[in-house]
Amino acid sequence: MDFAHSARAREYIERVGAFLESEVLPREQEYFAALQAREGHWAVPWMMGELKAKAQAAGLWNLFLPASQYGIGLSNAEYAPLAELMGRSLIAPEVFNCNAPDTGNAEVLLHYGSDEQRRRWMEPLLRGEIRSAFCMTEPDVASSDAANMAATAVIDEGTVVLNGRKWWSTGIGHPDCRFVIFMGLTDPEAPRHARHSMVLVPLDVPGVRVERMLPVYGYLDEPYGHGEVSFTDVRLPLDAVIAGLGRGFDIAQGRLGPGRIHHCMRLIGLAEHALELACRRSVSRTAFGKPLASLGGNRERIAKARIAINQARLQVMHAAWLLDTAGARGAISELSQVKASVPTMACEVIDMAIQLHGGGGLSDDFPLAASMAAARSLRLADGPDEVHLGVVARAELGRYRAREAA
Repeated sequence: MDFAHSARAREYIERVGAFLESEVLPREQEYFAALQAREGHWAVPWMMGELKAKAQAAGLWNLFLPASQYGIGLSNAEYAPLAELMGRSLIAPEVFNCNAPDTGNAEVLLHYGSDEQRRRWMEPLLRGEIRSAFCMTEPDVASSDAANMAATAVIDEGTVVLNGRKWWSTGIGHPDCRFVIFMGLTDPEAPRHARHSMVLVPLDVPGVRVERMLPVYGYLDEPYGHGEVSFTDVRLPLDAVIAGLGRGFDIAQGRLGPGRIHHCMRLIGLAEHALELACRRSVSRTAFGKPLASLGGNRERIAKARIAINQARLQVMHAAWLLDTAGARGAISELSQVKASVPTMACEVIDMAIQLHGGGGLSDDFPLAASMAAARSLRLADGPDEVHLGVVARAELGRYRAREAA
């Protein structure tokens, strides 16, 4: 692997970085103040529309899409450093129309959707006119095993009928959320990975109800949020099914590969920002007659954080390169490796930064507490650590079993 960025990646790294410094980061405090001032916290502050318009005009829009027809055609390895830059800000991903779960949903529709599904849902999503959510995890079953899903998507008189309850449906609270992708059990007698289907569900159809919004360590993550959603006899035409009945697992695997790269690189950006705050704090604050950097082993903690971030970045870049060159099947172990290791690294770095900030690190005066909530949740989102470690172990041991069999 060549670790040097391509010329095009370098161009976009410079452009995205400059836009963040000049437009996004100076507006963050104003954005969050406006968010807190609004009743219910679920309205989008006005400056988000202004920032999105500027990013789109600058050609910094839909950077995640490899398909040049809709995006700029960057590879996963080229997009990864841009995701890291966006990860330094809690609002930047939406500014560039690169926020989850909309990125994953757009990729699902690009690769698996019909022409009509793309026209109705994907194209407005890529224009930034609407937002979306993904409904997979369920409260009543162990969702780390996706085959446990009990919510149903069954055929009845030429329609597909949805029933069940989902939760941790990220983005469902956004006032512009217009549809969800629902994954449900269609045929319990089919082979294990051909039982489920994915269905496009407009939020305004009868039977869909957002029951509550779920906090993470007290943070509701406004204006996106994580909701618990019930589906009661939701009846939709068959053309709402994506790619055909029983294709749910195929689609999920295609969706999650790039998404894990995006999550991990954004987390590296989050960890970089936490380390920067920690370093600034450690050289500007004095206790017991010394800078914090010279107390209690803090120099070593800072050094270890730098090493951990750099190691994580190289590992994710390798996984992104492998995804580009060998496809999702050729990068199965590497994608699980980074998904298991990077959130843990980010949690450790952010925790160190919180400790250096003392009581302030636990408050909303700094972005560290919210960053910890985001990083900790990603040890569960898109598969918990244990599932990914199991994938890595299976791949590692499989080589030895093959040798024994030979």
